[in-house]
Amino acid sequence: MGGSSNPLNIAIIGAGIGGLALAIGLLRQNVPYTLYEAAAEYSTIGAGVGLGPNALRAMDMIDPRFRALYEDISSGNLTPNKNHVMMDALLIEEGFGKNQGIDPASYGADCYDRTSCHRKALLDIMTGLIPLSTVRFNKRLKSLVQEKDKVIITFEDGEVTEANSVIGCDGVKGATRPVVLGEKYPEKVEATYSGKYAYRSIIPMKDAVEILGEHAGDAKMFMGPGVNMTTFPISKGTACNAVVFKLDDKPWSYQDWTRPVDPEVMFGDFSTGVDKRLVKLLEWGKPLQWSIWHHLDTPIYYNGLICLLGDSAHATTPHQAAGAGQCLEDALILSRLLGKVTSLTQVEPAYKIYDSIRRPRAQRVVRTSHETGLIYAFRHPDFGTDMRKIVEHLNERFLWLWEHDLHSDVVKAEAEFAKIIN
Repeated sequence: MGGSSNPLNIAIIGAGIGGLALAIGLLRQNVPYTLYEAAAEYSTIGAGVGLGPNALRAMDMIDPRFRALYEDISSGNLTPNKNHVMMDALLIEEGFGKNQGIDPASYGADCYDRTSCHRKALLDIMTGLIPLSTVRFNKRLKSLVQEKDKVIITFEDGEVTEANSVIGCDGVKGATRPVVLGEKYPEKVEATYSGKYAYRSIIPMKDAVEILGEHAGDAKMFMGPGVNMTTFPISKGTACNAVVFKLDDKPWSYQDWTRPVDPEVMFGDFSTGVDKRLVKLLEWGKPLQWSIWHHLDTPIYYNGLICLLGDSAHATTPHQAAGAGQCLEDALILSRLLGKVTSLTQVEPAYKIYDSIRRPRAQRVVRTSHETGLIYAFRHPDFGTDMRKIVEHLNERFLWLWEHDLHSDVVKAEAEFAKIIN
């Protein structure tokens, strides 16, 4: 743990996975912070979250208690001896490929352990690791103004406060990203529509088993032309999380990023080419289209004393189950660096090192996740509809992500920081 002489007073904007992970890390490093959340309480909204081995290592390195608590809430594949299987790949068409003689095929790796949970359960264990006294609710950010050694923070309710530094964890549409990028890179502020939307549902596992039979209980990826669906167990195997993605060749022209539709529209999106058993799973969800957005290019993650973390820096599509893990990796590196700060003049150099280490990897995750979505929807020119070729590729595709050496990242960050202050 860091020393108690840290001069910082960090303002964290946003209490999602990224903001909470950073708070846990700063607390572990004895760095003073206040966490500001726009909502009246911690979020209870969300569905399934998948975490790879890199994310689990980041948890352990942020705070060993974090990883231990997660193990208590996580779910793997329910079939024995499928610990290292990320997904079983099947066709989404009627019969799941059986009519073509195509059997389910698994992809994963020895380094991978299948693990996922409900987002609310994850947030519950995270909030339990930080004192409630460090959190301010009903604090929606209005503006940030940088001065020489502080940032003036104004909230929508009129309150004005200040901090030595601000870290924006306020998501893909947050107010901190424009402050960091707006002056030099105004064209990079807004996220871009990825060209797809999704429907989500959570089904009691007993009902999922009744509908899918042997195909329930383990993580599955159903693939087809312009559409793919993933199902996997959450809540200790008592529920099945289902998300179906639909490619969309039109711009998203709606003001909100979610769009309520009539049930007929939702079911009509999958009236042909999709096994009716999968369509039935949508009966447990709302007829709500979730547009999927991302930051394919973010030129820098900081501006002076203001820094971005998680989705505010590198929002990604969910096709590699890597978004939450990248939030955790950000929090690990940034909390370790800020734990070394002994002078306010060292804050910006710390952010520069964080940017140099985290941005190349996080932006690669954004790009490759988009490509993975095209593979699942049979739109990638290198793979087309060839399931054998796709699965062979998927068994290698994620290794760079999962096997990444986070310990080396920490060592590099701390060594570079030591060079700067010396």
